[in-house]
Amino acid sequence: MTTTLSTRSSDSLLRMAMRVDAVLSGLCGIVLMAAAGPISGFTGFSKAAEFTTGAVFLVYAVAVFLAAGLRRVRTAGIVTAIANLVFTVAAVVVVIELDLTTAGVVATLGSGVYTLVFADLQYLGVRRIK
Repeated sequence: MTTTLSTRSSDSLLRMAMRVDAVLSGLCGIVLMAAAGPISGFTGFSKAAEFTTGAVFLVYAVAVFLAAGLRRVRTAGIVTAIANLVFTVAAVVVVIELDLTTAGVVATLGSGVYTLVFADLQYLGVRRIK
């Protein structure tokens, strides 16, 4: 019984970081899918790109939320942190390679900062697991 309590307390940061990431990513995905047209005019991305990104965010959100509930969450946390790091790098590459509006650059780099923060939180959560 003590092992269960110590495991729960040592993985609580990771589980919380994964769940918050999932909820925020899911909400962003829903907004992107629902308002892809108006958002695309604002950012410089195509409507299809906005909608697809929203759909990917939604799938990611469901997967991460479910993974946060796994009995052994460490591996899922590592994968989630890596996914967030990959998105951060992709955001920088997109800003360099695509012709976006100023708002598009700000939004894309902002999303890269968001994913970097969550990658860090998830990494710290993984490190706390005994």
